Amino acid sequence: MAGRSSRTAPKVVVLMGGPSAEREVSLSTGAECANALRQAGYDVTEIDAGHDLPARLADVKPDVIFNALHGRWGEDGCVQGMLEWLGIPYTHSGVLASALAMDKTRTKQIYREAGLPIVDSLVVPTEQARREHPMPPPYVVKPNAEGSSVGIYIVRDGANGPAQIGAQMPPEVMVETYVPGRELTTTVLGDRALGVTEIVTDGWYDYDAKYKQGGSRHVVPAEIPAEVTAACLDYALRAHQLLGCTGMTRTDFRWDDSRGLDGLYLLETNTQPGMTPTSLAPEQAAVAGMDFPALCAWLIEDALCRA
Repeated sequence: MAGRSSRTAPKVVVLMGGPSAEREVSLSTGAECANALRQAGYDVTEIDAGHDLPARLADVKPDVIFNALHGRWGEDGCVQGMLEWLGIPYTHSGVLASALAMDKTRTKQIYREAGLPIVDSLVVPTEQARREHPMPPPYVVKPNAEGSSVGIYIVRDGANGPAQIGAQMPPEVMVETYVPGRELTTTVLGDRALGVTEIVTDGWYDYDAKYKQGGSRHVVPAEIPAEVTAACLDYALRAHQLLGCTGMTRTDFRWDDSRGLDGLYLLETNTQPGMTPTSLAPEQAAVAGMDFPALCAWLIEDALCRA
């Protein structure tokens, strides 16, 4: 890709920022991806996505969109629907797959119907989760439709009371059984699962652990039994396909290593994984032989091929 002529290179708009709770992460992702795409020879414009986005796209007239948005609006099918209406090719998954994957309840229903292993969960009013234990501890409380571990609460075994849930949570939350053990993740690129990473933290892999310096350590490839690696690769690819995803996704797991393969559970599939050179998905791509500019270029060419 590095030898592209600027006269023939597709005009790329990198969408970043936006109005979600993950705005700052998206700005970082977008800046890194824009720089990588320029290295790969593309003509790149960065746009902080707001309500004037259709007008701004009409001014730039891009050939393709690199979607570096995270969270609601950018990751849940909304911006994808707008780009479909405007007739502009875009990276990552389409309208339906994005909406399904953002909704953790519907994602779990699809996993369950396909026989993929998931933990017990239910959706309850947030006020109920503040008032009483919705299920016996230990359990996890999370928004049903957010990413980047936004708004995660863990209620430990023997807790005296329910979660002290903040005021910014949505009216309903998902409550799921807590799985002790280890955090694993697998990236799928097109029709290939790239590898398995173990995420090592001092506690839960929350927002700070994901994005603050020193918050977590990534072991890639994960030092786990071959049968668990094979299961993660298989389950992640099947989840990607079942949800109808395209481009790149990342599926997260919890693994209770005291139970062997029976202790492996899918948590969710992310259709817009973090995209800095040290993020989980690019790290796996690098181990598989694809550097960061090449990965960003692959996503652009994949979007153009699907146009």
